[in-house]
Amino acid sequence: MGYKTALFDQHQALGGKMVDFGGWDMPLHYGSQIREHEAVRADCGMFDVSHMRVVDVSGAQAEAFLRYLLANDVAKVRPGKAIYSAMLNADGGIIDDLIVYFMADNLYRLVLNCATGEADILWMRSHCGAFEVTITPRPELGIIAVQGPNAIAKLKSVACSEASAVLDALPPFGCAQVGSWTLARTGYTGEDGAEIILPAEKLADLWQRLLDEGVTPAGLGARDTLRLEAGLNLYGNDMDAHHSPLESNLAWTIAWEPAERDFIGRAALTKQRAEGVRQRLVGLVMTGRGVLRAHQTVRVPGCEEHGEITSGTFSPTLGYAIALARVPAAAKGEVYVDMRGKEVPARVVKPGFVKNGKPQIQDIS
Repeated sequence: MGYKTALFDQHQALGGKMVDFGGWDMPLHYGSQIREHEAVRADCGMFDVSHMRVVDVSGAQAEAFLRYLLANDVAKVRPGKAIYSAMLNADGGIIDDLIVYFMADNLYRLVLNCATGEADILWMRSHCGAFEVTITPRPELGIIAVQGPNAIAKLKSVACSEASAVLDALPPFGCAQVGSWTLARTGYTGEDGAEIILPAEKLADLWQRLLDEGVTPAGLGARDTLRLEAGLNLYGNDMDAHHSPLESNLAWTIAWEPAERDFIGRAALTKQRAEGVRQRLVGLVMTGRGVLRAHQTVRVPGCEEHGEITSGTFSPTLGYAIALARVPAAAKGEVYVDMRGKEVPARVVKPGFVKNGKPQIQDIS
């Protein structure tokens, strides 16, 4: 038996198929993964993401510490905004990817992946000695993500008047504290929506109110197909401690300026950028029969070295198979995927296949 979120009983009552995910008992789906996926794309769905680890970083040197800890630069954001970043080891490998919410002066709220959360906290504490900072895990908090084109309207219908007004004004990647709720215009689906961090004992009430408004509960299965359609990485699949952001389609998350800012992994990234990467993460589309799956080998014409699919699925929105794959840097055009000993053609495209419910397939030139 794994860890359970405060919504475990609600998942069981709704017929959720429970599976282990990073040591947590989480719903894979509630009967139809496709229906849940389509609800998020067309209307509104909600996810229990309370398995994610919430950690507060506070103190007079909280900003300085996070500027050293992370590849992105928190100095770029003001209170009430959020930033996405990778946390790297000395070799430039990705220890975790996370979102940092700048809540107020000297207070930042981090949301970490569940499987890496404990190791992340140990890593942070092992590197904070030179800084006047406090690292506080917040296990008493949970998170509900409400996603889809009607997400904000549905969430406003169950929120208090103050929270409703804040949601009206909150921009993408904005955040605000309203009573016991942390409201954030963030998500993992490629759709509009918000994530609400709140005390665990209040989760069931919010979940039920959203159910009463017709919001569709969605599980890990739909969450994975949605994030893959949006071209969003999954830690442990598309990025890990053995690959850098430059190899994982995350170069945009590295803040190189100001040049004098030192951060963990910077020297290794600087060397890799100068030499060029041997492999990169790309998108693949396959319109023929079959489904692209993780760990399938990708042969690139003209390259002795093969690539590998890191995440793959059938796209409910597009109606054919899509994948992320780490391939030789020169790969473009047509490649071949080994499917049970048979080579099947696929096309190299930019990561990101669907945005706001619409196809956005772009070839790599």
